[in-house]
Amino acid sequence: MKSGWDWLAIALYLSGLLAVGAYYQRRTHSVDDYMLGGRRMRPWSVGLSLFATLFSAITYLAMPGEMIKHGPMMWSKIACLPLVYWVVGWFLIPHIMKLQVTSAYELLEVRLGVRIRTLASLFFLLMRLIWMAVIIFMVAEKIIVPVMGWSEETAFWVSVAIGVLTIVYTSCGGLRGVVVTDVLQSFIMFGGTLLAILIIVNHFGSVRALLPADWPQHWAEWKFYDARARVSFMTMVITVFGQYVCTAGSDQMSIQRYLATRDSAAARRALLTSLIANGLIYVVLAALGIALMAYYQAHPELIMTGRSLSEAADWLLPLFIVQGLPVGIAGLVFSGLLAAAMSSLSSGINSSSHVVINDFILRFKKFKPSQRTQVHWARAISLVIGLATLCLSLIMGHVKGNLIEVTFKTVNLLTAPLFVPFFMALFVRRANENAVLIGTLASVAAAVCIGFADVIFGQLISFLWIIPGSFAVGAATSLLLSILLPRPTQNRSKSNGN
Repeated sequence: MKSGWDWLAIALYLSGLLAVGAYYQRRTHSVDDYMLGGRRMRPWSVGLSLFATLFSAITYLAMPGEMIKHGPMMWSKIACLPLVYWVVGWFLIPHIMKLQVTSAYELLEVRLGVRIRTLASLFFLLMRLIWMAVIIFMVAEKIIVPVMGWSEETAFWVSVAIGVLTIVYTSCGGLRGVVVTDVLQSFIMFGGTLLAILIIVNHFGSVRALLPADWPQHWAEWKFYDARARVSFMTMVITVFGQYVCTAGSDQMSIQRYLATRDSAAARRALLTSLIANGLIYVVLAALGIALMAYYQAHPELIMTGRSLSEAADWLLPLFIVQGLPVGIAGLVFSGLLAAAMSSLSSGINSSSHVVINDFILRFKKFKPSQRTQVHWARAISLVIGLATLCLSLIMGHVKGNLIEVTFKTVNLLTAPLFVPFFMALFVRRANENAVLIGTLASVAAAVCIGFADVIFGQLISFLWIIPGSFAVGAATSLLLSILLPRPTQNRSKSNGN
């Protein structure tokens, strides 16, 4: 950071998070307040929270780098957002909201049995632990340490500082504190990005000066569909559609926010707010990527020694914060990067503690503790989850690929497998517990084979096929075995009672 003004901007942002956590700590009286905000939160704030939760610092940092290195093909994802709203809003949300549950995985036990509920809960916890570990690693290694000019050895202590601060305000304020800070962090993300773009536009004197005269040679060509290409229009649309639907229909972080609203209509409005915010931030980050590319093409001497524009793509945004932003503004944009990270971490910790409480402790404990005791447990579990995430973040550097590829090869390995049992429970009447169990495990195997095909088979498959491919394998296996295998008597009775 360039001056005390930058540090002041960062300090004010972090102090605001702690103040929100302390404020809502005094207003939390029950586990429903802590986990679901009393089920009466405003749709627009829940929608922005959902956006900030799932739009992590990885994406914030990776999208400008993706534009610089590979071009705009990744932005094909925007085309699927209306379809996502229709499918999730009118088919998934009504099913979820009519069940008065606190955990997404309760409905799996009613429909398919306790083994499926437990497996899904474990998948969610593992997936989000990996996701949070990747976020901490990326923010510490790729953002804070380069921006500050610190040695690589300090990355561990940076990770600890981020984790501890997030744990404190998350464990204090519960979901209401998380949602309010998510809203604040959403505005900081947008504001910081727009300021960076405006500063580059002012540097060149016009928007037109930023636009490349010809299609850059290092950009990928536009392709409607090519299964062997890294990214094509249809593979991107199919993958992102699958990612949104799988996340909306099975991820506790999404379902927890729907349940925090009054009814299906309010939950749909929250979803719409989230999708609009996603579409806008994708456009803004695309513009930032083009602006950064123009800036460093005009000033190649500012790029890290020994690296080309393409090779340094993922690091140009943090580099620009140091080199191109005026005093005070650098602190604000840096806070935007922290906001993208901490909003995801806070939601991941809150939702994970919710799952541990409801799907393991309360599910298998013979007596139900008091509301006050449950809130204390949730705060203690948040601390344990935060510490586990910190430990896991230490091994994330061994996964190869740029930021987006690393995300898909780690977090998204379990996105579709987690949705397979929900799909079967909600839409297939013949669903069989044993069949779904085998199908879910087959989906995991397919995800690993696709994501690491170069290592396992010596044949590279686009990472974008992880979600659609693993879901197809899991759903097909579950459907076929549900027909072939007899349905257990216990499950039949549970289904009839639902």
